[in-house]
Parts: sequence; structure tokens; C-alpha cells
Amino acid sequence: MSFVYGVAFGVLKIAWIVLAAVYLYDISVFTGQFEIMKESVAGITADRRLQLLLVAFCFGAFIEGAAGFGAPVAIAGAFMIGLGFKPFHAAALNLIANTSPVAWGAIGTPVHTLAAVSGLPESDLSAMIGRILPITGIIVPFWLVRAMVGWSETIEVLPAILVVGTSFSLTQYFWSNHVDSNLVDIAGGVVSIVATVVFLRFWQPKRIWRFVDEHASAVQKHTAGQIVKAWLPFGILSLTVLAWGLPVIKGALNRATTPVWNVPWLHNAVTRAAPVVTKLTPEAARYDFNWLSATGTGCFIAAIVAGLVLGVRPAQLAKIFWHTLKRMKLAVIAISFMLGLGFTTRYSGLDAVLGLAFTRTGWLFPFFGAFLGWLGVALTGSDTSSNALFGSLQRITAQQLNLDPILMCAANSAGGVMGKMVDAQSICVATSATNQVGNEGTIFRHVFWHSIALGAIVGLIVLMYAYVFPGAVPHGLTIVK
Repeated sequence: MSFVYGVAFGVLKIAWIVLAAVYLYDISVFTGQFEIMKESVAGITADRRLQLLLVAFCFGAFIEGAAGFGAPVAIAGAFMIGLGFKPFHAAALNLIANTSPVAWGAIGTPVHTLAAVSGLPESDLSAMIGRILPITGIIVPFWLVRAMVGWSETIEVLPAILVVGTSFSLTQYFWSNHVDSNLVDIAGGVVSIVATVVFLRFWQPKRIWRFVDEHASAVQKHTAGQIVKAWLPFGILSLTVLAWGLPVIKGALNRATTPVWNVPWLHNAVTRAAPVVTKLTPEAARYDFNWLSATGTGCFIAAIVAGLVLGVRPAQLAKIFWHTLKRMKLAVIAISFMLGLGFTTRYSGLDAVLGLAFTRTGWLFPFFGAFLGWLGVALTGSDTSSNALFGSLQRITAQQLNLDPILMCAANSAGGVMGKMVDAQSICVATSATNQVGNEGTIFRHVFWHSIALGAIVGLIVLMYAYVFPGAVPHGLTIVK
């Protein structure tokens, strides 16, 4: 039943987002607007390294903040293939890029969950995460380009890398520490896109880098009105998903349309015990069939609205959706079954046993505590789920080892984002969006060591906060709601 529960969760919460996002992409392609989108990006720069930064990191961060749960990998991956990137590069590089923004994905859902399960102030947790991840926000753009090209080619675009990383990280730090935990990535993505586009108006690398077998081609110029119209579907998507994520709208939709069912033979049939939790806690298994408030439904409605605005007839919209459904059917099955495996891992207690192993690391726990979050995301596919699983355990262990609970709970979320690129859900989304179903193992092997290395960097940052800069951990911080 845990497997069935996971499959049902995967279909509605994850696969539906990917299907709707690819549907929007297919509508954009059908109407010819996607060609103009590609040419507008190519008009900013023809250099593949800079296109990678703009689409995978900046645009991906914006989509992560608005939708999360696989949407940025699906949308940005399809976008990069349209630009001319090889499918393997589009999948693997988007997995690496979709890391630093993940802790505030889907309108801050992971932070909200972490605060709920740990009982710690959300403002302090968000601020602490915002003092860890902005450091990686500068590192990841450099890492991303280096993963595609050599050292010399990476250094050639170092000024642009610094503009991307610094603009995103400063915004991420400011918003998480002084505004709120909802729009951190949306603000960071917008600022980094604007800053990078403006910078590239005045600076371009001396050498335009393209793939070995690629030839330069003339880029057609378009008017500002044509470019705005071409980007309109993704603008509609962003506004719709943002509205769908607002608590007042989501709450109203849930109250009106969401039945909640106890999963038979599983609900409260498994009990978590100390030291994972402070007291015996039956593990709930309640399936909320939020067909209307689901993020995927927001994406689907955005696709329909965008199609109608672009002049596509309803009958043609139905044909496009059928085409999308047929080519995505194996991807939907793969995503759903991998979520079934993840839920079996959770309800069997495997996650808790592995998590407890990390708590035996003593004074090195700040380092391995970040990897506990990494493990949670690698197993469940979600920073939100990792925080729900290990948030309480992080607080209990921190108190036992005389460490700051705010720091260690934040480390769970910050370390977890680096596990995002190796979880089965994200890899299935990436292969589905780039038409590489069957190549999951190859992509996993490619990104695994990137994930470990970046997770270790987060662990080292947490160690520094624990023993060198403990005064930098926020307490009693008040931010604007």
C-alpha cells in the first residue's frame, strides 16, 4: 500500500506538473512562438555558456520559485534542446543548476514545512538558510559552466558568471533575511535575469563558444512586440502558478474541492519512535486528492489560456494535449513508480535508520547533518519531504550535541538541495523532458559526484557556522510578512 500511495502521489503531485509544463511547451512550438523565444535568447548572446547561465540557472531559479517539484528541469530542459543543446547536456546541466534555489521552491514550501515539523521560528530558519545557500549560489554558476566546458573556456566568461551568481545570491540573502520566505527564488531569478541581460548589452566574451559539430547561423531579428508575445505563454504560466501557490487561493480551492482519504492498511499502521521523534508517533498516510489546487492544474490552465490567447482553437488544443500525453506516457509511468519506491523506503523505516547513522558522527555532525538532508532528498525527491522526515531529528540531535537547532535544521534544507540532482524523481523528469527515457543510469552516474562535492561544500559551510561563526546564526529575527 505504501507503493500504491507513492504512485498516486507521483501521478498528481509530480507527473501532472511535468505533463502540463511540456504541454505548454508543445503549444508554444505549435504556434511558432518558441522559435522567436529561442532567437530572442540567441539575440542576447550566441555563446552556449551564457545561454546555459540564462536558461538553466536564472530562468530555472524563477520557475523553481514559482512551481518547484520538477517544473524547472522540465521547462528549462525542453527550452535548451530547442536552443540546440544536446539532450544529454540539457538534462544533466539542468539537474546541476536546479540546486541553490530549491530550498525556497514552490512559494517557500520547504521552509514552511521545516518550521512546522521542528517547531522553530520560520523567519530564523529562512534567514539561516539564506546565510548558507547564497555562498553556493555564487559557486554553482561557475560549476555549471565548468561541467560543460574546460577551465580556459570557463575563465573566459568569468565576468558573466560573477554577475549571475552575485546578483542571484545577494537577492536571495536579502529577501530571505529581510522580506519573507515565499518569493525568495522568484525575486532572485528575476533580478539575475535582468542583471545578466543588461550586463551582456555591454560585455560579450572575445570568443563565441559553440559545440564542436555546430555551425554559426544568422539570427532573425524580431520586434519588441513579437518577443513579448513569444514569451507570453511562460509569463502566463508564472503568474498562474504564483497565484496557485498563494495560501489564500490554495486554501480556498482545497476547502472547496479536495477530498482527503486515509490510505487503507497503511494509515497509522507504522509508528515512529525515539530518537527520531520525541514520543511514539503513528505515521499518517492520508491522500489529499487536490485535483484543482495542484500545481500541475495551474500549469495546465496556464497552457490552455496561453493557447487561446495565441489563437489556437479548442479542438486543436485537445489534439496537442493528446500528442503530449502519448509521448509522455512512459515518463509518467516512470515518475509514478519511482515515487512508489520512495514511499516504500519511507514507510519501511529505511530513511530513519540511515538518518540515525549520521547522528553518530559526534562533533562532525554539522558536516554530516547537511548530508542527512542530502540523503532525505535523494530518497524522497523533495526538499519538503526531507525536511518533514528529518527536521525533528535534526533538532533533537543538535540539542543532544549542544549545537544550535536553528543551524542544524537549516542545514537539513540547505544540504538537501544538493541531493536534488540525484533523486529518481528529478532524473526521470529530466529524461522525460529531453526525450531520453532509458538513459537515467547514464545521467545519474554523470551528476552523482557533482552532487557529493557540492553537498560537501554545504557541509563545510555549516561546520564554519557551528564552530567559527556561531554568532552569525539568527535568533528572534523579525521579517516582513
